[in-house]
Amino acid sequence: MAEELLELEDELDNGDGSEELYEKINMVVDKGQEPIRIDKFLTNRIEGATRNKIQQALDGEMVLVNDKPVKANYKIRPLDRIVVFSNRNPENTDIIPQELPLNIVFEDEDIMVIDKPAGLVVHPGCGNRDGTLVNGLSWYLGDKTQVTEPEIPRFGLVHRIDKNTSGLLVIAKSPKAMNDLAKQFFDHTVHRRYIALVWGDFEEDEGTVVAHVGRHQRLRKIMDAYPDGEHGKEAITHYRVLERFNYVTMVECRLETGRTHQIRVHMQHIGHSLFNDETYGGNRIVKGTVYTKYKQFVENCFDIMPRHALHAQQLGFIHPTTRKQMYFESALPADFTGVLEKWKRYISARPLKDDEGL
Repeated sequence: MAEELLELEDELDNGDGSEELYEKINMVVDKGQEPIRIDKFLTNRIEGATRNKIQQALDGEMVLVNDKPVKANYKIRPLDRIVVFSNRNPENTDIIPQELPLNIVFEDEDIMVIDKPAGLVVHPGCGNRDGTLVNGLSWYLGDKTQVTEPEIPRFGLVHRIDKNTSGLLVIAKSPKAMNDLAKQFFDHTVHRRYIALVWGDFEEDEGTVVAHVGRHQRLRKIMDAYPDGEHGKEAITHYRVLERFNYVTMVECRLETGRTHQIRVHMQHIGHSLFNDETYGGNRIVKGTVYTKYKQFVENCFDIMPRHALHAQQLGFIHPTTRKQMYFESALPADFTGVLEKWKRYISARPLKDDEGL
C-alpha cells in the first residue's frame, strides 16, 4: 500500500576524478509499522538485499538509526530514520587475485592510500576482467585482512578514479572504515585537489563551474553538462589557474561534489577541454596556430602523454579510527611533467605573434 512505502533517496556520487562507490539510502519508517528486527525489515525493503549482506552491513556499522549504529536485533519503531551505506556495484565473486605492483604510500590496519598510475583500471568490468587494482588488492590483502576475498572490492573501494587519471586513492580495509570514509565523502569533507592541463587561456585566475552532470542524451557511454539542471545531478567544480602557456593552461580543480567525469565534463562545458582527452574533444588542436610546426609540436606532446592530462594530486580526510587529520600529496608523473616542460620551452622560444589566434 502507498502508506507503507518508504522514502528511498539514492545518493550516488560518481566522481571523475573521484567516483564514489557507495550508495546512501535514506528510509523513514511508516507510522503504522509494527516493531520487527531491523535485519528482517531491511531484507524485505531493499531490492536485491540478502540477510547475509544486511548482517554484514550491520556488523560494519553501515546502518544508522536516528544517526546511531544499531545491532541486528534492534526493533524498528514508527518514524525511525534509517540510513544504509552500501557499495553500489554488484558484488563480484569472480575476482582473480593477481600479484601486481602497488604503489602504497600509507597503510595501517584500517586503511591504505594508493598512488595509482595512469592506465591502471580500478575495478574489473566489461573488457577489464583482470589486471585491475582490485585484482592486485585481492592478492595483497589476502593474508593481511580477515575480510573474505569476495568482500574486498565491496568494502575496500570508497571511490575510484578513471583508468587514464593518475593519483591518490584511499582504500578501506574493514567495513567500519568503509562506513566512516563513505560518510566523509557524502558530507563533502574530503579534501581533493586535481591538477589538469586544459586547452585555452582563461580571462580570470579562478572560478567555479556549476552545472548538473549526467548521461549524454544520445551517447549513453559519456557524460554531459546540464546548466539548467533538467538532467543529471548537481555538480560543482572550483578551479584556479596555476600556470599559463597561452594555448594551454595548467589549473588546479577542487571537487565540491563528485560525479562521473565531472572535471572533464565541466572543463569541456566552459570551453577548456582537457589536453588529449579523446572522449571530450581534447585530442585535437583546439587552440593555437595553423602552422605545420605547431601541429607537429602538439602531436609530439600527445605522444609523450597519450592520455588525458588529469592527476589526483592531493587527498585529505579524517582517519576512521584515530580521528587524526590525514593528508597526502602525489608528485606529477613523468608524462605530465614532460609535457609541461615541452610547453614551457615552446612558449619561451616562440613569442606570440598578432596572427596567432588563441
